[in-house]
Amino acid sequence: MRSLLFVPGDSRKKLEKALLSGADALLIDLEDSVALDAKAEARATTASFLTEAKGQPAGPRLYVRVNGLTSGLIDDDLDGVMRAGPHGVVLPKAVGGVDAAHLGAKLAVREAEFGLDDGGTRILAIATENALGVFALGTFAGASHRLAGLAWGGEDLSADIGAEGNRGENGLYTDPYRLVRSLTLLGAAAAGVDAVDAVYTNFRDLEGLAAECREARRDGFVAKMAIHPAQVPVINEAFTPSQEAVARAEAVIAAFQASPGAGVVGVAGEMLDRPHLVRAERLLTRAGKR
Repeated sequence: MRSLLFVPGDSRKKLEKALLSGADALLIDLEDSVALDAKAEARATTASFLTEAKGQPAGPRLYVRVNGLTSGLIDDDLDGVMRAGPHGVVLPKAVGGVDAAHLGAKLAVREAEFGLDDGGTRILAIATENALGVFALGTFAGASHRLAGLAWGGEDLSADIGAEGNRGENGLYTDPYRLVRSLTLLGAAAAGVDAVDAVYTNFRDLEGLAAECREARRDGFVAKMAIHPAQVPVINEAFTPSQEAVARAEAVIAAFQASPGAGVVGVAGEMLDRPHLVRAERLLTRAGKR
């Protein structure tokens, strides 16, 4: 998955429009974008949409962002939508691997109750929305076989730490958020799951979005969350390996295959070792070539 588009779970019109956005995944939201008195209606709307949309071939992956584990709302959310069999659940305000395991247990109960495949519902944890979550980023490894990715976000975090904002006058993240972004990347690598970059809130600034996507891809993120359909094509383009990158990766792999006992090989005038092979294999996986 390259692009993950947030869509309010209480708007059938926006949900249907999002299906045509080209996003690899829809993150159907029952949390921040839905008022408290509209939660029940949003659950019903989301379940109905999931049931119909999952029957369409070649559609996006369908994840539901539930309310957090301490909200008092998550069980009602899961009871309302799990019968429709979403591909995954987005856990907001996650505090480490123990929260991923806790959600996994809740999902296992609903899968059994509703006749779904055991372990089939994946988890995407938004892991940095409070300071506690930041300090727990190293605890996701081995926490749940359902964990598909770690995402980070700076909006809730800025409120949690009492910041005036999370970006400087140049539009770039300030130091606390750059640190959190890097820790998320390392936490995802340690857990062996996808690292997903935060939303770019200025949805009209597509050039700024593209620049942030390029930086994220360079550093090791494989996807980015979106808040508007217009952002999806930009994200997809940025996180799709270019033909040149694919050709380079294939050449690296071919060189190692030609010299299976070698620790170092030469490719186009460069001496490359095993980490370059791992990088090439991962790139081809993202490109759908493996």
